[in-house]
Amino acid sequence: MTRLLKTSGFLGLATMMVVGLYQAYLLSPPNPQAVPGWVVGGHAHLGVLSILALVMGFAVVAYGLVGRMRQAVSGLFVVGQWGVPLTVWGAELTGIGIIHITTFIWGAALVVSMLLMAYTAATTDAVIGGDGRSGVQPAD
Repeated sequence: MTRLLKTSGFLGLATMMVVGLYQAYLLSPPNPQAVPGWVVGGHAHLGVLSILALVMGFAVVAYGLVGRMRQAVSGLFVVGQWGVPLTVWGAELTGIGIIHITTFIWGAALVVSMLLMAYTAATTDAVIGGDGRSGVQPAD
């Protein structure tokens, strides 16, 4: 599952960069246009959440999460990472504003994932020792 987090993080950053290039295109001469707020918001959310997905991928390994806890932390985070920006973009592109309400579902998935990691950090010592090596396999 850490492979999922890390892959999702890099894919999200690549997607965010493409959206950033689109923003640069909109702003460029000879006919600069205002960048719609929903593009900026989705771009920012995806960027930050993708960086956190990478961090989470390494934190899951560092704390030695296994089994259902590992699956829950990883799965909930990836669902939230993509759900938040895609909801913003989808609602605005389709004109169906009620879709925005689902952002609370994706946000809740992120919160639960973070709370599970907070519990882990509070109750578990990191597996990685002073020598930088871990007993946990880096790829799952």
